[in-house]
Amino acid sequence: MSITTDAQPSSGAGDRDRADMERLAAGQDAALNDLMERHATPVFHFLCRMVGNEDDASDLAQETFVRVFRARASFRTGEKFSTWLFTIAANLARNHFRWRSRHPNVSLETEAGESEQTLGSRLPATDPAPNEQALAAERVAAVRTAVSKLPEDLREAVVLCEWEELSVTEAAAILETTSKAVESRLYRARQILRERLKPWL
Repeated sequence: MSITTDAQPSSGAGDRDRADMERLAAGQDAALNDLMERHATPVFHFLCRMVGNEDDASDLAQETFVRVFRARASFRTGEKFSTWLFTIAANLARNHFRWRSRHPNVSLETEAGESEQTLGSRLPATDPAPNEQALAAERVAAVRTAVSKLPEDLREAVVLCEWEELSVTEAAAILETTSKAVESRLYRARQILRERLKPWL
């Protein structure tokens, strides 16, 4: 199952990230703006895919950078900033799901924005006929619904390894688990999605 993703920061950006975190830890609060300029959009899109709601994702993205600021002194310059950042975002998404499970009156099905990419976004890029466009839209909706109904741990693995195109090792670091566990989650997720999306395959 192949999907599009937001571009990940380059290695050069990694050097800038470390320098900005050092500036931030030294009391130069403006460094946070530089970090947000590079990472706010990928984090927002990641959270959109995790929680399925742009308003919630926006709030969680802002909270992610608040946490970055609060934990600035604990960041180790030897680690990859984007991994640390996405770990914070993933933990906030988990907390959000736990809160939502205790408030079942909150809708679990919300429409993603038109700009939001989904697992079904890699449909043929040619200009299809109107009926084909409608069918493609139905397929995208079916895939989005199927992914949203995956258990939380499986959905996290799919979003990180499929959408964000992170390696299994990177996903394991973010999810604070082992590479074997991520591989197992991906396998189970793909089996479930293949079964649920059988009419669309």
